Amino acid sequence: MNNENSNKKMTVINGSHFSNLEGFYEEISQLFMKDEDWKVGTLDGFDDILYGIDSNITWKDSQKSKVDLGFDLTKEFYENKIRIGKPFNVKLIQQKLDELIDGNGQTLFEILIEIIESHENIKLILD
Repeated sequence: MNNENSNKKMTVINGSHFSNLEGFYEEISQLFMKDEDWKVGTLDGFDDILYGIDSNITWKDSQKSKVDLGFDLTKEFYENKIRIGKPFNVKLIQQKLDELIDGNGQTLFEILIEIIESHENIKLILD
């Protein structure tokens, strides 16, 4: 039996606390950045703060988050960036939107999971 994970810090992302990306960032900021004077507000920012974290993360109500951060919200997320234009790469975002609509793209939920899982000091448990 490998006990290497048993003495890791346990963090809980609670899916019932939010229903959109802004709410997710708020939840993450509460969990990981209590003493900071800035908050997470982008996918890149979320990725950045995870570099300093060595933890088991349980995502409670992950099925709710999967729906909340699913197709509709992701489509809206991309459409907003396209509408804003610069500094966003509209061509790339349009491609991501097309892939999403074709059923091949990732939802925000899947992108967030991928970001978390790319950090080897973090073990993610979907609950």
